Amino acid sequence: MGIFSVLNTSSSGLSAQRLRLDVIADNIANATTTRTTEGGPFRKSRVILKTRGDQPQFKTDLLPEAMKPSVGSGVRVFQVEKDMENPTRFVYDPAHPDAIKYGEKAGYVEMPNVNVVTEMVDMIEASRAYEANSTVIQSAKAMFNRALDIIR
Repeated sequence: MGIFSVLNTSSSGLSAQRLRLDVIADNIANATTTRTTEGGPFRKSRVILKTRGDQPQFKTDLLPEAMKPSVGSGVRVFQVEKDMENPTRFVYDPAHPDAIKYGEKAGYVEMPNVNVVTEMVDMIEASRAYEANSTVIQSAKAMFNRALDIIR
């Protein structure tokens, strides 16, 4: 491991948590969106993260040991996917323009599968993880400065 690997690892965490916060904010903003361009109600999005160590790399013996992927080399965003597993919910509101007109569910509106309470808990978790990565970077910076002071 190189001297700056801690900064690379934490910075990848910062980027990933920032994207998670953006996706969570989008989910909360669309918690009542009943009509999308794809048709139907909004579906919440989820961020899938993976470790950086499982990325395919060009295999060569000439690559320095410090640049080879290892455990603790950070995180990357694998994909942002729509949650199609959790069902949407139905709310009775016959005056709504998107209310179902005929059939068994007449008068009901199909609402997004976004639970605002769950999204807020996820937002707190993501912001705490962001803070933790920021603290690691600040601590590493303080250690680097202290090491430079010792050398002087």
